[in-house]
Amino acid sequence: MDLLADRVLELGPKPATESPYRNFKLTRDEDGIAWLLFDRAGASANTLSADLLEELDAIVTALENQRPTGLVVRSAKKSGFIAGADVNEFRGVTDPGAVETQIGRAHAVIDRLEALRVPSVAVIHGFCLGGGLEVALACQMRIAIDDARFGFPEVMLGLHPGLGGTVRFTELVNPMQAMTLMLTGKTIDARRAKSLGLVDAVTQERHVRNAVKDAVFGRLKRARPGALNSLLNSGPVRGFLASRMRSEAEKAAPRKHYPAPYALIELWEKHAGNRAAMLNAEKASFANLMVTPTAQNLIRVFFLREQMKKVAGTGNKVQHVHVIGAGAMGGDIAAWCANQDMRVTLADMKAEPIAGAMKRASELFGKIMRRKIDQRDALDRLIPDMDGEGVRNADLIIEAVPEKLELKQKVYASLEPRMKPGAILATNTSSIPLQDLRTTLARPERLLGLHFFNPVSRLQLVEVVSHDGTDAAMLQEARAFVGAIDRLPLPVKSSPGFLVNRALTPYMLEAMMMLDEKTDQRLIDAAAIEFGMPMGPIELADQVGLDICLDVGDMLRSKFGDTLPPTPAWLREKVAKGELGRKTGKGFYTWKDGKAEKSPLPETGPKVSDEMIDRLVLPISNVCVAALREGIVDDPDMVDGAMIFGTGYAPFRGGPLNYARSRGVDNIVSTMQSLMRKFGGRFAPDTGWEGFK
Repeated sequence: MDLLADRVLELGPKPATESPYRNFKLTRDEDGIAWLLFDRAGASANTLSADLLEELDAIVTALENQRPTGLVVRSAKKSGFIAGADVNEFRGVTDPGAVETQIGRAHAVIDRLEALRVPSVAVIHGFCLGGGLEVALACQMRIAIDDARFGFPEVMLGLHPGLGGTVRFTELVNPMQAMTLMLTGKTIDARRAKSLGLVDAVTQERHVRNAVKDAVFGRLKRARPGALNSLLNSGPVRGFLASRMRSEAEKAAPRKHYPAPYALIELWEKHAGNRAAMLNAEKASFANLMVTPTAQNLIRVFFLREQMKKVAGTGNKVQHVHVIGAGAMGGDIAAWCANQDMRVTLADMKAEPIAGAMKRASELFGKIMRRKIDQRDALDRLIPDMDGEGVRNADLIIEAVPEKLELKQKVYASLEPRMKPGAILATNTSSIPLQDLRTTLARPERLLGLHFFNPVSRLQLVEVVSHDGTDAAMLQEARAFVGAIDRLPLPVKSSPGFLVNRALTPYMLEAMMMLDEKTDQRLIDAAAIEFGMPMGPIELADQVGLDICLDVGDMLRSKFGDTLPPTPAWLREKVAKGELGRKTGKGFYTWKDGKAEKSPLPETGPKVSDEMIDRLVLPISNVCVAALREGIVDDPDMVDGAMIFGTGYAPFRGGPLNYARSRGVDNIVSTMQSLMRKFGGRFAPDTGWEGFK
């Protein structure tokens, strides 16, 4: 039953109620060991900020004078050790000199903590990330509770570690492993941290007191850097390894868009082995990265995510989800909900799709869960339901049948009489307006849209779609459900294509127009990737399915007419022949093992031009402004967040509206006008630009 109980932290002697420190508690046990507890005032998690580091500096001074037997550094927060730096302090900075001065002050505190002449041990539970891990590395020893997770996520913000982590981590751990963790931002668990030599011991809360005594009194067998570390950190080997790291980094994050990985590699290549020089160079490198547009936009993306999490709110009431339609989307939505501790029943007219969905779910759980028992429990929560009996007890019913109005209405007619009174009926439609779907319902107020994106396990956005009559309380419940399954809700009013599909359609169709002009499909994809998209529109069309692209394109063209490019006849022929993209193995590309087969572009052929990029990406910004003007979404930040988390829109640009702002609205409008003169009315700038700030 211990596993089910609330975590009780071993925090040493009970601190006095009155503490001289705002964010820390400092006590001493019967062995003379000082227990320093991080407990940031008014926050559920510890983060490092200038005021907190200033207070830590005063505590280190006190410890230098008092000379306890040993020092334990621990968090008093149940959520974990330290979740990194307070990112608020990074926003909007423009002067690298000021950043370097501030980082220098923080370095001095961490250096003094490291230099204390007493045995020091960090006891780590929960998340220990970024600056938090740098504090732990400044202690002589590290003891992890078995649920601890470690990582340096700074690269996700366009930065690298900045409190001495680049030095201490590569000294302690095999630098190839250390650099890989810093370059990818991935986290590792306590066992992996122990095997790397990052922590000296892994224990449980009830053994913490004894583990601390063992550490302080020299009985703990410490992890020591091996001879291989010294060899890999030596000059000749570093040069060879650094060039390999650069070529790996280039595959995931091109240097011109993402400077941080390359700055980190250069820092290690130039200075590893010379501690003072590398610590000094780290400060300057971190400060220079902080003021780049990439870092500032990625920091903006961090806050967009936090803002969207707040929209979800709390108080989820959904425990049982019933999904109708076990195809690619329905099956994957069901699997994701089961992965997030929901009871899920999955219904379909035929047994084969359900069997396929169960197989995919099993593969997904195998990838994202380490323990076999967790995989088994998740599969136990996902229940095949040929007879649709789950409808009677479900709190939420998600319909994911093919995009045919009559079929959906027929499903609703059989569902509605069997639903329990407070249940929500949600459709995963990507294109049919809710106004059309609600006409046959006796209680249309409980119908709303929950539009997931493919692949469900990777894309974080869910559009929460309302029509004029949707019950406001049910909408809030739906948003809370989205938050409970670790997804980001976007409130959006029902309108053709909602926000994301409406904004993506001109991007995809413009790519088809370029194909019509005999532009090489690899060059079209290269133009989008050069802008910073995760993949080009041709490959994306294959991923989504050419049949779905065709349906959405036709539906939106029927509503928006010539503001969209026409659908080429040859695309219909491809769909008629069953060449639907990835799911059939052939579309624009041939697909093998889930990957598109592409030969490289010829060196001497045509190159990507600015006009090609503008033709693809400016219509996205144009639609986003139109959606704001029409009130489909009411917050420009939410629009940017939706496009990043729902489509992978170049994160370092901060979203399509932020891109327009940074490029200049006048420039966007005049470029679109010149494209309109050359290519036609589909490039007409929306009137929303006139009032856009």
